[in-house]
Amino acid sequence: MIDDRPVLDDHLHLDPDNHRGIDAVKDFARVGGTHLLVVNKPSWHLGVEAETGEDFRAVFERTIEVVEEASSELAGQAWPVLGIHPGLISRLVDDRDFTPDEARELMQAGIDIAAEYVDSGDALALKSGRPHYEVDDAVWDASNAVMRRAFDHAADLECAVQLHAEASEDMTEVADWAIEAGMPAHKVVKHYASGRLAGPTPSVICDKDELERAAERGEPFLMETDYIDDPDRPGAVLGPKTVPRRVRWLLENGYDEAVRNAHVETPKRVYGIDTEATLEREA
Repeated sequence: MIDDRPVLDDHLHLDPDNHRGIDAVKDFARVGGTHLLVVNKPSWHLGVEAETGEDFRAVFERTIEVVEEASSELAGQAWPVLGIHPGLISRLVDDRDFTPDEARELMQAGIDIAAEYVDSGDALALKSGRPHYEVDDAVWDASNAVMRRAFDHAADLECAVQLHAEASEDMTEVADWAIEAGMPAHKVVKHYASGRLAGPTPSVICDKDELERAAERGEPFLMETDYIDDPDRPGAVLGPKTVPRRVRWLLENGYDEAVRNAHVETPKRVYGIDTEATLEREA
C-alpha cells in the first residue's frame, strides 16, 4: 500500500488463459495497488463469436472467475464490469454480414445478459459505448441505441456505465441521454478520458499532463491504465504498475486531495463502493 491508502485502477483487462492474468494483478499489488475494476475483454478476443445474447455468458463468467482470483491477491478488492465492446458492431457488419439493425439487436441482447449479473450482485457496473473511429450513419445510430439500452438498465439497477467512445472533452449530449433514461449523469464514466470532460465522470488515462489537469480542475475523476493483457500488443496502453506509480507522483507533487478524490470519494459517488472499508490494513 501507499501510506495506508486505497489505490484503484478504474479500467483494465485480464486474460488468464492467453497472457499474464493474475501475474499482472500481483505486479499492481506489489507497487501499492489495492483495488481494481476489471472489464471483460472484447468477446472475440476470448474466442466467442456470438450469435445470441446468451453466447456472451461465457465471456462474463470467465471475467467473474478471474476477478475472484484477483481479489485474493489484493489488500482491497476487485470488481467486474461487464458489457459489450462497441467495436463488435464493425466486426459484425464488416466481417459477418450483419445489418446494423441485426448487430444492434445482438449487442442489446448481450447488454441484457450483462445486466442480469449486475442485478444478481455478481458484477458492479455495465460497459457499453460507441465506436471511437468513423463509421456510417446507420452503424452510428445502432451503436447509440445499444448504449442507450445500457442506460435503461443502469437506471433500473442504480449502477454505473463505463463508456468506450470517441475522444472528446464534451459529452453532455450522452450524459443527457442517461438522465432521460433515469440515471444520474455522474454514473456515466468515460473510459480513457482526458483531464477535462463535460458531462460524464472522466476515468483519466494515467498520462501525467492529463492527471495534472484533472487534479487542478478539482472535479470528481478516476484513474485508469486500460491495460489490455494482450500478448500480441505488449506495449499497448499502460502497464498494471502505472496507477500506483502515478499516485506516488501525485503525492510527491502535493496533490493529496486529488488522490483522495480519485481513489475514495469518486468511487463511492459513482459506484457506491467504499475503498477504505474494503482495505485490509496491516496492524
